[in-house]
Amino acid sequence: MTALQQAKLAARYVVELPEPDDFEFWRERARALVQCEVPPDRIAWVEPGGSGDLFAHGERRSPMPEPDAKPVRANKRFVSLAKNAALHSDPERFALLYRLLWRLQANPRMMEDKADPDVRRIEELDKNVRRDSHKMHAFVRFRLVEDEETDGEHYVAWFEPEHHILRANAGFFMRRFANMRWSILTPQGSLHWDTETMREGPPAERADAPGGDPMEDLWRTYYASIFNPARLKIGAMLKEMPRKYWKNMPEAALIPELVAGAQKRESTMVEAGTLEFEERPETLAAIDKAIHACRKCPIGELDNQAVMGEGPQDAALMIVGEQPGDQEDQSGRPFVGPAGQLLDVHLEKAGIDRQAAYVTNTVKHFKYVQRGKRRLHQSPGAKEIDTCRWWIESERAIVQPKLVLAMGASAARGMLGKTVSISKARGSPIALEDGSELWITAHPSYLLRLDGPAREEQARLFDADLAAVKERLEELVG
Repeated sequence: MTALQQAKLAARYVVELPEPDDFEFWRERARALVQCEVPPDRIAWVEPGGSGDLFAHGERRSPMPEPDAKPVRANKRFVSLAKNAALHSDPERFALLYRLLWRLQANPRMMEDKADPDVRRIEELDKNVRRDSHKMHAFVRFRLVEDEETDGEHYVAWFEPEHHILRANAGFFMRRFANMRWSILTPQGSLHWDTETMREGPPAERADAPGGDPMEDLWRTYYASIFNPARLKIGAMLKEMPRKYWKNMPEAALIPELVAGAQKRESTMVEAGTLEFEERPETLAAIDKAIHACRKCPIGELDNQAVMGEGPQDAALMIVGEQPGDQEDQSGRPFVGPAGQLLDVHLEKAGIDRQAAYVTNTVKHFKYVQRGKRRLHQSPGAKEIDTCRWWIESERAIVQPKLVLAMGASAARGMLGKTVSISKARGSPIALEDGSELWITAHPSYLLRLDGPAREEQARLFDADLAAVKERLEELVG
């Protein structure tokens, strides 16, 4: 028996929701339960079809609050997140929402605590639901069918949502296709619009939707004509248009051939050393070749070699430094010099396995000034960092890490495109556009330049940053 089932067995009250997406019903019942001071562990929230003998131990009639009961407090941020989280498919979502609402009564500012597990969880549910709605808006494809009853046109689409988003998105399609008679069929239910009235229908099967119509050949021809191989980003494309949606999209049959042609063109340009920034490499090996040929900034003109990142291509953690040093330039590997050795010590202390991370630098060449036989390190300028962002973004698009650790101001600028203060940005996550998280800390070479109490203090902060990264990484990867 799961922990959720055990909690439901022990519940004092059982609240049966009429629909799995009925946030207003939940809010009404939750408000009354909070006013009656019923703690979260005494309530079982049951979706339609989920009740039975297992829940016979709880009362199904919710208590009524006294007329002078205290009003329930819930800030706008909670309500906004809760409305979306209630649409998630997680069976524990309503229990989570009630637990948060219960805790908000004692701590009204709790939603500001980004480290709180419940706050992080509701944010994750909200994000997943919004992403599912975005996919629905983007990948619903209507197909024309003949309507025998009205002797007119009727368009039907099939979609398989991950969450309970169908009714919440009805208004979007009603506004966009207001003058078109259409139906959207899903395994959860169906929507039918006749240009005046919206009706809900029962769940459907894939076979209930039409297989195609004559307009699809025209659409495929148009799609092939606008496909731009110079803008192709396979990793980003699959993230935005996962393969599971392809079966409902007529243009998807063309994608493998179009991608293969773009990759062949890319390989030819890399071998010839003529790859331009409009042609983003789609493999780490292609990036490695391209950065060795890159002369887009003065650093690449020096007597040095490009240093490629290393580590698993599917690493959950990407560690980003500022630029290679003298020893990295000579060996062709990142973080093998004094700063890299110090980094290894602190990573081991935090329990982070460097071999499981993808380690790289924002700037790919060593910037230095020659002093006799010595090459003295020089910090890259903002323009040089911004020029090299192309490569770090390409690496990140391929590796697709869940968490990025940027060490130093140059690394932070390379990830964000702007200069930030390390002291202000460290210690908390920054959401990136691909859904990953960015954490910022100092570069280990900064610690090497200090001594005495100053170094001890900065080492303490560095260790705290790595410990936070370790904890968050475990939450993200499970």
